[in-house]
Amino acid sequence: MSFKLRELERVDLTTINAWRNDPGLIEWLGAPFRYINFEVDSNWYARYLSKRENQVRCAIVRSDAPLEILGLVSLVSVDHTNRSAELHIMIGDKRNRGRGLGTFAVRSILRHAFYNMNLRRVELTVLETNEAARRLYEKCGFVREGVKREAKYKNGKYVNMWQYGILKSEFAANE
Repeated sequence: MSFKLRELERVDLTTINAWRNDPGLIEWLGAPFRYINFEVDSNWYARYLSKRENQVRCAIVRSDAPLEILGLVSLVSVDHTNRSAELHIMIGDKRNRGRGLGTFAVRSILRHAFYNMNLRRVELTVLETNEAARRLYEKCGFVREGVKREAKYKNGKYVNMWQYGILKSEFAANE
């Protein structure tokens, strides 16, 4: 099965809203769980469209089914002066995890960041408890740079966030 990225579209919001209301999915992400109605996600999308110069939000789709969104991968907080950005990824349906989708998406968005946007650094934070995501990032060449101790409140306790970064030169060496 082959995948591709495409820019997020308004039609994707119904699926995204369902994912953002799934406590089992949000448990693995740095964001807190909260109930989010469709209007909130519509406003989120409108803000994205008005600030596209500082973010790139892509749907991860199968090449043969480009309307069915499988996940999201984004570059946010794009800093054109320092040529850096922050990476976010979410694979919505757990049946799609562990199938190479995340590896494809991370490598594709890094390729876009470094070779199309001329960025020199991409960074991210991940819950210490999310071992699968940490393995994915390390497989894609990210280097662990530090720990934000007890930075997120998840399921009644504080959890450390691990900080990762990758430089264009490191990515190019592994391509």
